[in-house]
Amino acid sequence: MRRVHDTCVWSRAMTHEALVPYLVEESAEVVDAVEQSDRAGLREELGDLLWQVLFHAEIAASDPEDPFTLEDVAHDLAEKMTRRHPHVFAGETAETPERVLELWNAAKAEEKRERTSVLDGIAGSMASLALAQKMLGKGEAVGAGEDVAVAAHDAALVGAAPESEEELGDLLLTLVASARQNGWDAERALRGRLRGLAGEIRASEQR
Repeated sequence: MRRVHDTCVWSRAMTHEALVPYLVEESAEVVDAVEQSDRAGLREELGDLLWQVLFHAEIAASDPEDPFTLEDVAHDLAEKMTRRHPHVFAGETAETPERVLELWNAAKAEEKRERTSVLDGIAGSMASLALAQKMLGKGEAVGAGEDVAVAAHDAALVGAAPESEEELGDLLLTLVASARQNGWDAERALRGRLRGLAGEIRASEQR
């Protein structure tokens, strides 16, 4: 990676920002390989994704004002994973996955004491459906988003609620088709609603 970055004119011109589309694309290709049970493809795509990590680290190492190296990244990651696995490294006991998550979240909360909202740290660039699921879970923890839960319950009462992931996919596709027929942007609509949910969550945290 260092040799490529130093000698390839295209690579030398790359910035973190310019590489983002490639990072997103390579991540999606890893997901595709997993979902398709493509072992050879997964091996290849993990390599492509690793190349993106190496690329970003090499760009960072060349930063004149705030450089860091791949070794710095690996060191920080090792320290974080050690803290977040006290049942492996620090004598704690975790016999269930639920207990592991409790220890993980406790360590994370200690690391992120400056955060003032359950929404802090959530990547706004996540795909909107994944972002919605994440935000609803965070909102539930602080008593926000009940109107969404009520709507879901009402849908179940009238038989509109899906009973499997396959049915959920059909319902989501139907909603997108409806948006298209009405000239609406489904992505923009959901993100707009999520901005409202974010406001509800932050208001609940102030009570």
